[in-house]
Amino acid sequence: MTLLLSFSSSCMLGPDYRPPPVEIESEWIYQTSSKLDTMEAVNPLWWQWAFSDVTLDELVSLAIENNLELRSAALRALQAQQQLAIAIGNQYPQTQQLEGLIDRSKYVRSGITGNLQTEYYPNFNLTWELDTWGQLRRLVNSAAADFEASIADYDGVLVSIIAQVAQTYINIRTTKRRLEVARENIRVQREGLRIARVKFRAGEVSALDAEQAQALLSNTEASVPGLEISLQQFENALAVLLGIPPNSLRYIVSFPSSIPMIPKVVTVGMPQDLLRQRPDIRAAERRLAAQGELIGVARAELYPNFSIGGEIGAIDINGGQLNGSSSAWDLFIEFDWNLFNYGRLRSNVRLQDAIFQQLVSDYQQVVLLAQADVENAIVAYIKSQRQLVHYEVAAQASQRSVDISLSQYTNGQVEFDTVITTLISDVQQQDILAIARGAVAANLVQVYLSLGGGWQIQQGIPPFQLLPEDIQQEMLERTPYWNKVQ
Repeated sequence: MTLLLSFSSSCMLGPDYRPPPVEIESEWIYQTSSKLDTMEAVNPLWWQWAFSDVTLDELVSLAIENNLELRSAALRALQAQQQLAIAIGNQYPQTQQLEGLIDRSKYVRSGITGNLQTEYYPNFNLTWELDTWGQLRRLVNSAAADFEASIADYDGVLVSIIAQVAQTYINIRTTKRRLEVARENIRVQREGLRIARVKFRAGEVSALDAEQAQALLSNTEASVPGLEISLQQFENALAVLLGIPPNSLRYIVSFPSSIPMIPKVVTVGMPQDLLRQRPDIRAAERRLAAQGELIGVARAELYPNFSIGGEIGAIDINGGQLNGSSSAWDLFIEFDWNLFNYGRLRSNVRLQDAIFQQLVSDYQQVVLLAQADVENAIVAYIKSQRQLVHYEVAAQASQRSVDISLSQYTNGQVEFDTVITTLISDVQQQDILAIARGAVAANLVQVYLSLGGGWQIQQGIPPFQLLPEDIQQEMLERTPYWNKVQ
């Protein structure tokens, strides 16, 4: 028996998992850009560092505390943790049973009444399936990898929620700025309409000028409700991210109408950092590791399973003529072997190996897509800044042309068609400028999202502690066993 126990603790069938090779580029395409710093790692609190916005910081904190999608991810991680605990427990004796019987009796025979007799039958039995081929240890390793994958999934949701809050916040402020621009254009166009009407009453121009001015003004005024619709929809989306009803948002925060400023240089680190930083890459690798262990589990089914067990019992009789006690014990070793199922069991080994190979391809694809994701975000960020410079020049020129055309029209130097052209152009240019400024800030958020920054703020916290305190208390009231969860 000692030899059997020693063998069962050392033999493990199946391949030992090693992370497969992946192709990582050595540097970013825009590595030399003056707007990127590849020497410094991504700041885990990137939204604080990038925007220095107290309102945004507060919104992110509220989302981390209350977002329901993030809470669901924490509960999935908690479930995976308990699956791991079950797998660990399965390594120990599987059947442990304590039985007992108390029997009190009195008999009557031929008019003679016997003594009151009490019998006690305590009995304990135990069965332990030996981990002869390492399948139980493989299952523990697989469950541990699944648990780590669930933590990575939580991290991925956390990174996504932070980025969505930041992008929605930027969209709200961009839309409010666009509303300001529209209202400023309405003010200028009303002045143009006033001038056209004055000149018409003075007989200097026909009614055509005033009608054209009115048409342009009404069209610009019509754009305001559309922007207000977008603004409300963005605010509703933000409320959902914060885990609150849309109507409650107005009591929590008021939004500035300026577009957030961005830093001159952004830290992005090196491509090699993605392997440990992107949660989706870590999750894919850990699921691959979990599947690798299942190949060994499947191979172990080809061999016999051994179990040891025993039973200890006792009888204690009092009050009768057979006063006294006795005991009995039993020890056994048994095995079972699926001798006539090799076709099915071998197919299962091949199945698990094929799944593993598929997950290898999936993992390599995730790494490849992650690099493309970052490159896309970086080029969008850098090029949108270049666009912004040109839009700023165009918007300034457009604004000056409006001032000049209105002055010349007042003095009778140009026709109203010139004024209309400059006013239409200015409406478009000022709106494009506001959108472009918002796009630069949103593209910066996309850079950090693609790099996978932000999850480190919750690193090392057990799944149960990731839940809000009221949820923890609710679960503790339902069952006291949660107070022992780490």
